[in-house]
Amino acid sequence: MQLTRLFDLIPYQIQKFNKEIAFSRKEDGVWKTYSSKEVQDIIDELSLGFLAQGIQAGEKVAIISENRPEWNFIDLACQQIGVISVPMYPTITVADYAYIFDHAEVKVIFAGDQTIFDKALQAGNGRKIYTFDRLPEVAHWTEVQVAGKPGDRASLANHKANVKPEDLFTIIYTSGTTGRPKGVMLNHANVLSNLMSVSHIMSPPVGTSKVLSFLPLCHIFERTASFCFVYMGYSIYYAENMETIGDNLKEVQPHLFNTVPRLLEKVYDKIVAKGYELTGVKKKLFFWALELGLRNDPAADMGGWYDFQLKIANKLIFSKWREALGGNIQQINSGASALQPRLARVFWAAGIRVCEGYGLTETSPVVTASIGTKEEIRIGYVGKIVKDVEVKIAEDGEILVKGPNIMQGYYKEPEMTADVIKDGWFHTGDIGVLDGRYLKITDRKKEMFKTSGGKYIAPQAMENKFKESPLIEQLIVVGADRNYPAALIVPSFDGLKEFCKRSDIAYTTDAEMIQNEQVQEKYLSEVAKFNELFGNWEQIKRFELLDAPWGIETGELTPTMKLKRKVIMEKYADRVEALYMK
Repeated sequence: MQLTRLFDLIPYQIQKFNKEIAFSRKEDGVWKTYSSKEVQDIIDELSLGFLAQGIQAGEKVAIISENRPEWNFIDLACQQIGVISVPMYPTITVADYAYIFDHAEVKVIFAGDQTIFDKALQAGNGRKIYTFDRLPEVAHWTEVQVAGKPGDRASLANHKANVKPEDLFTIIYTSGTTGRPKGVMLNHANVLSNLMSVSHIMSPPVGTSKVLSFLPLCHIFERTASFCFVYMGYSIYYAENMETIGDNLKEVQPHLFNTVPRLLEKVYDKIVAKGYELTGVKKKLFFWALELGLRNDPAADMGGWYDFQLKIANKLIFSKWREALGGNIQQINSGASALQPRLARVFWAAGIRVCEGYGLTETSPVVTASIGTKEEIRIGYVGKIVKDVEVKIAEDGEILVKGPNIMQGYYKEPEMTADVIKDGWFHTGDIGVLDGRYLKITDRKKEMFKTSGGKYIAPQAMENKFKESPLIEQLIVVGADRNYPAALIVPSFDGLKEFCKRSDIAYTTDAEMIQNEQVQEKYLSEVAKFNELFGNWEQIKRFELLDAPWGIETGELTPTMKLKRKVIMEKYADRVEALYMK
């Protein structure tokens, strides 16, 4: 059958795979599953239920929830009748909820649980709210489904036929690192073309493979991927929450999952922390294997002796890493921010194929992607330009993108749209270089700054390099219009505890330890070590250690775990100023 709208994917899956498990989520300790046919029946009833309640094509429905099958049901049901979904992060503020509800003219809200419902109620200004969890005296999503059960399926077919590929199907408000969120308008053709462009890079076999999903569905990375998984006939299992991912990986034993680099960093740090707990020969073997993995280049001929050693390391050490991920992982897709090259090296050495990609909400999102083969992977690059997408580098180094995946524009913001789409090319705001069809990201255009001496600093590249230290969890480089770069550093407190243990330093509290003279000296040497990798004008001359990590809830990170530089600079203005006082 021909696929022209995203909701065509479910009938396609029924026709080609007829999955017994299309979607699954754990409820009360048991995995509840939905077949392809059950999904189609549910979304048809929901579509008819929306129509019965007077919700028409072009109107907006907000979806605010953790990942679960109900999220997909509402999304697909809206699509079938031309209703526009407005997905939102559960973690954003009530003020952001209120702004998006009003700006997007949301008519109905679907909230996942009690916490989200309470926030939506505050911000909703009397709008109708349904929940996915059953809550006392609150409308449940199945009420819409029940309202649609007696509906006319023939009339629904007419509504589906009226939806065109170029029709807007969602408005996604980007979290942004500064200012108010912008509503990115995407149509069916945008996302459908993009999932088709990346479908061929999925390693697991079609029709029989399993995926564990935990990145937010409200983010276009996971959402487009989930549409692709439906197309590939993969069974999608939703993790219970971020804390249970490890357990869910062992239960589901998936073949693939998507992630962001921050989560891979945490996985790596936990593995290394366990390595430090070993003793004797086991500890020596662990760090021998780790050092071997960190030298790996999967695309290069590392020599027979290296390959022989790696084979032993895989049998003795790295096999346990794969078991911790469920034992069946064939591919991990990493996106949303830059992946540290050392992580790519060591995971590939461990037989865990981490495939980095690049894109933006405005590009539906994939611009480049890595294919999970040793011949195709290139460490330090974000993959190859995907099918049907064009990329060129502007004179100032900015990455420009053209293709069927480019958004319609920003909702109600024609001037902003005109600022980023010029002559059909979307201006990404990222700086990069092309080597054939391989793309390397070097920094964000807006995040680069000049020192008072007129030298350019690319902070993101520096930050990623410094975070390779096992003692550094988070770091921001500052110094715009100053005479030298400086940094605020959040230590990896697990790494710091291990250092203190090896150095016979009694660990008290995080706040006290960052003031310890020996700890300060260790960080001085650590910063000096990484400074050697940069030009003299780029080197961090002074820094301050912070005793609390930056987070989404505390406002310093976006929901995709990128630094909100403006927020951090405002919050720590006094400390930054102190770094430049004599």
